Amino acid sequence: MLTAFARAFKTPDLRKKLLFTLGIIVIYRIGTHVPIPGVDYTNVQQCIDQANSNQGLFGLVNMFSGGALLQITIFALGIMPYITASIILQLLTVVIPRLEALKKEGQAGTAKITQYTRYLTIALAILQGTGLVATARTGTLFQGCSVASEIVPDQSIFVTVTMVITMTAGTACVMWLGELITDRGIGNGMSILMFISIAATFPSALWAIKQQGDLAGGWIEFGTVIAVGLVMVGLVVFVEQAQRRIPVQYAKRMIGRRSYGGTSTYIPLKVNQAGIIPVIFASSLLYIPALVAQFAGGQSGWKTWIEANLTKGDHPIYIATYFVLIVFFAFFYVAISFNPEEVADNMKKYGGFIPGIRAGRPTAEYLSYVLNRITWPGSLYLGLIALVPTMALVGFGANQNFPFGGTSILIIVGVGLETVKQIESQLQQRNYEGFLR
Repeated sequence: MLTAFARAFKTPDLRKKLLFTLGIIVIYRIGTHVPIPGVDYTNVQQCIDQANSNQGLFGLVNMFSGGALLQITIFALGIMPYITASIILQLLTVVIPRLEALKKEGQAGTAKITQYTRYLTIALAILQGTGLVATARTGTLFQGCSVASEIVPDQSIFVTVTMVITMTAGTACVMWLGELITDRGIGNGMSILMFISIAATFPSALWAIKQQGDLAGGWIEFGTVIAVGLVMVGLVVFVEQAQRRIPVQYAKRMIGRRSYGGTSTYIPLKVNQAGIIPVIFASSLLYIPALVAQFAGGQSGWKTWIEANLTKGDHPIYIATYFVLIVFFAFFYVAISFNPEEVADNMKKYGGFIPGIRAGRPTAEYLSYVLNRITWPGSLYLGLIALVPTMALVGFGANQNFPFGGTSILIIVGVGLETVKQIESQLQQRNYEGFLR
């Protein structure tokens, strides 16, 4: 990987793209430290220092924003509204025929869906920004902080609207920066910003583990976490690269005097076909009961049960529910993102077939059978990876956003692999010498 980056910096046009990407990243990180108007920054820092290491309901969003959420900056919402909007549009494509037709129209249809995603991102940013401002005004954002209710000193309508508009504009700016990286930089812009947001929380999380440790001044725990992280990165790379290749043979056709077809290829089915989506779905769904209980008044039986069982990451009921939800959403997302019938019809249309399998319905049944079998180990792998922060919570007293586990490690490894592949492919295009020298 380091060799690929070194070679890329020696190529002038790639060097410009890399430097442009680095410049956008610097702007993004600066924006995560600029507080919005109407917030008492001194009280925010005091609450962050007093807050428990477990950030509870806002932990996932705070991780995706690079720690900007709890500091209530202009980029507090980060890339999360865009991620949510993209997932919603992808799910609606299966349900709404109009969106499905747009998806099949090629570049023009994709541009239209991207425009819908932008509009939905702004709407979600307004909704999430309003919720964040409401929790900050009531002091719910930092439970147990003595000055939590004084984070927003002026609670007038004008100040509240200004705060929401500022955070919405910040989300639109983040979305624009991501698209700039996609168009003029290296890799997928949104993925790069997500990568940077998560990686930015690593140093503080690792140092917190060192400070909380008791063995040799915390260095034993620190070294153990680094070793576990390296092992997990290797495991994730191994599984993310694993795939089942289904061979496909295309029949030879004679058109006039020319022969077409007769080639062999394969359909790559990844073991982790669903990616990171099931973990995000499961985390978001588990936050809903705790969020409802947090804003519900009184001390009813159901609220007490939720607070006792579904808000603590090391509780057995929480762990079991989280694992089952990840497995369920893995199968659910694979079912809506990969259509065996459509793949079988396309193969039949162009004269392709799987050796030993008849074209048409038998091919679709075979693809569905193989997909279900490889989704089982993929979903179990996702569940086990996602539970690593819980094990760290018990073993090291770390928070649920343990740096080398769960959502963070999957995103960092996935984005890193994809970016390196793009750099290597562009280097190969520019340095390919061919057979004759």
